[in-house]
Amino acid sequence: MGTIASTTTSAHRAERPAYDRLATATNLLKYTYGLVPIVAGLDKFTHLLTDWNKYLAPVVADMLPFSVNTFMSIVGVIEIIAGVLVLIRPKIGSLVVCLWLVGIALNLLLSGEYFDVAVRDLVMAIGAFSLYLLLPRTDEAHL
Repeated sequence: MGTIASTTTSAHRAERPAYDRLATATNLLKYTYGLVPIVAGLDKFTHLLTDWNKYLAPVVADMLPFSVNTFMSIVGVIEIIAGVLVLIRPKIGSLVVCLWLVGIALNLLLSGEYFDVAVRDLVMAIGAFSLYLLLPRTDEAHL
């Protein structure tokens, strides 16, 4: 005799096959890794969410031939493009975002600060790579 919870869970699984749950999870990841970089990229121009300039490692800032603010504007454009790429070509876009997040984490580690944000970005990179793994190969399906 099953409990209400186990009966409900079994009935729910019968109604929603595994591929449907997988498709839902894949779409959640796709829109998360598509929209978040776009929002973060746009905010590089407004600094409403945070002062992005403070996150650039001094060693990196010292190598720049232009201001940190100009660099962050370039970063913003790249992030917007990466987010759009996830939305229109998620297989390649998820890898781009994954590598971008690893790069951000490395920059944060070089700064000697914001280790918590670096760890968060590495976890997000794993999520982006997970999206890549969930998507069919591009020769199996058109994305």
